[in-house]
Amino acid sequence: MSAILIIFSVLAAITIATAFLTIYSRNPIHSAIYLVICFFSIAGHYLLLNAQFLAIVHIIVYSGAIMILFLFTIMLMNLNKENEVHKPRITRLGAIVSFCLISLVLIAIFVNSKPITDGSYDVLGEDYQSIKVLGKVLLNEYMVPFEFASILLLVAMIGTVLLSKKEK
Repeated sequence: MSAILIIFSVLAAITIATAFLTIYSRNPIHSAIYLVICFFSIAGHYLLLNAQFLAIVHIIVYSGAIMILFLFTIMLMNLNKENEVHKPRITRLGAIVSFCLISLVLIAIFVNSKPITDGSYDVLGEDYQSIKVLGKVLLNEYMVPFEFASILLLVAMIGTVLLSKKEK
């Protein structure tokens, strides 16, 4: 076995395990920590695909900014054990069965897929690993969706502050 395949297998196991633990954990803070570990392992997959810029942006945006927002939301909601409605065991069992079936389908898809071996990749001449090219594409072709995303995040932040405000 090559080193890349071993690294991929370890990262895949970590990703699947932490994704499962994110869903199954009872403590919301533990779930958030498992999700951060899952995000870091996905960034490792990006590094294996030789997409260093995407891996770094993934770590900064998802593992950094989004998880901080999740933690603030969890802390603002003040989730306590006594306020939480007890979920029946059949619901948990259904979630576990769904997770296992989806995992088996994904594994079957990856095992049965065949890579392109004739080398017939379409080359457009653009190097999308370059930050300069990515910046031009993002701020020229995708400027409106980029601005919509920033407005959406601003509205979500204002909504969170208003929802967490205590009545006097």
